[in-house]
Amino acid sequence: QVKRNNTAMASLSSVNSRALLGAAVGGGIAALTARSLATWLHQRFFKRGLQVEPPHPSWQPGQRQSMPYPEKWVALDPAAQKSCYPLMISAYVPRPIAFVSTLSASGEGNLAPFSYSGIFSHDPPVIAVSIVSSSVNPDGKKDTLANIDATGEFVVNIMSTWFVEAANHTCANFPRGQDEFDEAGLTRVASHVVKPPRVAESAIHFECKLLHRQEIKNKAGKVTCTVVFGEAVLIHCAESIVEGVDEGRPQVNFEKLKPLGRLGGNTYAVVTETFDLARPDRNANKT
Repeated sequence: QVKRNNTAMASLSSVNSRALLGAAVGGGIAALTARSLATWLHQRFFKRGLQVEPPHPSWQPGQRQSMPYPEKWVALDPAAQKSCYPLMISAYVPRPIAFVSTLSASGEGNLAPFSYSGIFSHDPPVIAVSIVSSSVNPDGKKDTLANIDATGEFVVNIMSTWFVEAANHTCANFPRGQDEFDEAGLTRVASHVVKPPRVAESAIHFECKLLHRQEIKNKAGKVTCTVVFGEAVLIHCAESIVEGVDEGRPQVNFEKLKPLGRLGGNTYAVVTETFDLARPDRNANKT
């Protein structure tokens, strides 16, 4: 359904405003301002949400589901490549983005996104972020890692579509001590447990304390990245996107969050379709 919606929207974008207004009038709207036209388009094409049927609803256990390409494989030895970077970031996709805010020991702020990240536990809630070594800073550490090593604290903010340009701007190699909050025009909001601020534009924040750090070395013995594991000691969710709080089983409304994923190169991903597919031993409506 969403693919059809997207196609319809693409078609509409190629039609002049007079035709759009005519179509709107045909749908029962007599007069439209720019804002009311946008509202009509949203209601007409996107109000139904992202939920679709699973890709193969008639599948039965034991039935083969083949790859839609010839079964010919290319074996790639990481040691034989000039760089595995483009392969890894384009093959292991989509990746969630940890938008990490930190403070140095002297209180200088830093904000940067990391797609080498994920959750590793819910009891306690643990988030891991892998930070590639810096080729610019003399200590070999990106500011985020230097700050976490110094203070043991950080905040993971979740990126959403409505502020992706500002968040992406923080990727630049700003000098140490230059706060990306200010460079990108993002808003600080005080945390409750840790000292680094949260990002007000983000709908979810995980206040984290460092549990463990693990250095990753290449075959030459050089540290190429460091994984930090943080326990989320307090989690903030915008009221409008979280459900089930009173029942003690809070869950985020995915369609309202509009989260982003990272693909290869400079490419981000947004979710245009979702579907429920229950585990064999679990009801689809329970988590």
